[in-house]
Amino acid sequence: MAVAPLGPQGLIERVLAGEPLALARAMSWVEELDEHADALLAALFPRLGNAWRVGVAGPPGAGKSTLCCQLARSWRGRGLRVGVVAVDPSSPLSGGALLGDRIRFRDLATDPGVFIRSLASRGSLGGLSLAAGRVADVLDAAGFDVVLLETVGMGQVGEDVRDEADTTVVMLVPESGDGVQAMKAGLLELADVLVVNKMDRPGGADLLRQLALAGARAGRPAAGESQGAAPAWEVPLLGTSATSGEGLGPLSDALENHRQWLRRTHGGRAEDDVFWRRRFLRLAETMLVRNFRRRLAADAALAGTLEAVRRGERALGPLLAEILERHGGGPVAPSS
Repeated sequence: MAVAPLGPQGLIERVLAGEPLALARAMSWVEELDEHADALLAALFPRLGNAWRVGVAGPPGAGKSTLCCQLARSWRGRGLRVGVVAVDPSSPLSGGALLGDRIRFRDLATDPGVFIRSLASRGSLGGLSLAAGRVADVLDAAGFDVVLLETVGMGQVGEDVRDEADTTVVMLVPESGDGVQAMKAGLLELADVLVVNKMDRPGGADLLRQLALAGARAGRPAAGESQGAAPAWEVPLLGTSATSGEGLGPLSDALENHRQWLRRTHGGRAEDDVFWRRRFLRLAETMLVRNFRRRLAADAALAGTLEAVRRGERALGPLLAEILERHGGGPVAPSS
């Protein structure tokens, strides 16, 4: 039986009621920048600010998905509704996620108190899809208590997860011990809670010691506060084995402690000017790139011009400046 089209207003009402089909449709709208997405997000905005957003970052093979499953199961045991936004590598052909949500979190997929959404990274270098925060907004407005943001596995993780999460967990594994100093300037500085996973493997205790010596437990002042105005958060350094659940209790306690610290030291995400400024810039970048690609696809003269570049008759830098100005990008200085 065919399903009748679902308009924006009807979708908003069903999202607020937490209906899974409506949540999936709304997430597709915001991910694809559908024409109805702005109206949808504007209507949901007054409902934001209740969900606790927990980001989980780390290199490939660190066990992020397994840990997220364990955390979600623990929170469900306390009666909390949990949303999971898992960012997967993109297919170079279709642009879609290479792994499906029900494969990654199959143990939780049938739990009505858990909603799981996989997003393609779509080339994002910061670990999160550009749509991840907006998808988290949908879950927040729908009344989920916790939203887990699992980043795509990569060697370097930018600040995207810090921009979207209230609490950020950074995971490492014993095999990464030799690269601690190299990672210190990037990945480790993102952590609100630092975890060495797979402690059942050789080298786990050594990595914990290296991290402690590297200063990974240095405190960070509350957002928007000076060193003297609010107590700093001391980043816990914990060991876990996600497959067996070892260390999950202390980790859950550390996460809850950070949540309570946030409540004491600064306001909610909806009032964070830096958060909204960064999100605006990321959304603007996405829309500009998509619109520019559409214009180039419709530019009948482009193919012939590029052929002239291939033959060496035109330089690529001046050509790019010309195309940007023609398509509304404004004049740019040609590359040397």
